[in-house]
Amino acid sequence: MNITKAAPIAAVALAGALTLAACGSDNGGGSTSASGSSSIACESGSLKASGSSAQKNAMAAWINAYQTACSGATIDYQANGSGAGIKDFINKQTAFAGSDSALKDQDQTDADARCASGPAINLPMVGGAIAAAYNLPGVDKLVLTPKTLADIYSGKITKWNDPAIAASNSGATLPDAPIIAFHRSDSSGTTDNFTGFLTAQAPSEWTFGKAKDWPAAIKSGQGAKGSDGVASSVKTTPNSIGYVELSFLASQGLSGAWLDNGGGAIEPTSANAAITISTATVTGSGNNLPLKIDYSTTTGYPMVLVTYEITCEKGLDSSLLPLTKSFLTYTASDDAQGKLSSSGYVPITGDLLTKVRTAVSSIS
Repeated sequence: MNITKAAPIAAVALAGALTLAACGSDNGGGSTSASGSSSIACESGSLKASGSSAQKNAMAAWINAYQTACSGATIDYQANGSGAGIKDFINKQTAFAGSDSALKDQDQTDADARCASGPAINLPMVGGAIAAAYNLPGVDKLVLTPKTLADIYSGKITKWNDPAIAASNSGATLPDAPIIAFHRSDSSGTTDNFTGFLTAQAPSEWTFGKAKDWPAAIKSGQGAKGSDGVASSVKTTPNSIGYVELSFLASQGLSGAWLDNGGGAIEPTSANAAITISTATVTGSGNNLPLKIDYSTTTGYPMVLVTYEITCEKGLDSSLLPLTKSFLTYTASDDAQGKLSSSGYVPITGDLLTKVRTAVSSIS
């Protein structure tokens, strides 16, 4: 389904493919200033991108803004999951990929080969909380620990009134009902971050490691495709739980569990997630900016992700280069990052954002 500039952003966010024809000034060349000026230096042409469904709502707002300012540009973002997006990029089907986990191992090697004359770089562009969305009639506030969350998803805790859950929810009336746990059926960066959190904080309970694909060894639970698929499944299924990027709570009218990492229960909010993301450290070199997240925090909401836009530092096809660089320059601008909080995301800020802008400016 194609959505033109006349469609409201809410409708854009619900579309499977975000295809927008830009309008406005079509003067090409240049980019926004290094200080993050909100003006857009438009480029014409068309490009395709795909990947992370967690950033779908952010990408919708960004494409809508870019196409409102710029004519002659068509940007098509397909929210088909991080794993599929990386494959599309490696296979030269897209100009950039969105992924909730940075390239590593063979994917990095294959992406570098696609770029040929320069490395593929990971650009942190969207921060967010991973919420444990739940549909539990009569329970207005649910508190989980990493251990209980791990036991739910590994199939060890099967009832909502299990003593381990009740211990964190004094006064709540938990139903004597089976837990229906939804996970991602597609290769997902959100799954990579979710399992990474469980691996770090509940290693005795979660023994399946960190990965983009849901562990085949776990026979309990149900799969759903994409963040929107998990969110809609939870919404329509009483006594269910599912992990999604925070913005999908608002779009589906869902509640998210508070997490107690040992310092008291913390609500899944953009502000609380920002505390955790602000402590992330860059582990790459040069303009490649993968991050290491500290999941052990007891002051911020601990279960977070960062979505990267992945493209070639050098070697992108000349027909794609101007529009790709212009659009990514805009997404790293003050204006674009400023749109994230109202949608339930966490903007990239400070020294990290300066590094992202420098990296985007290096694309050639």
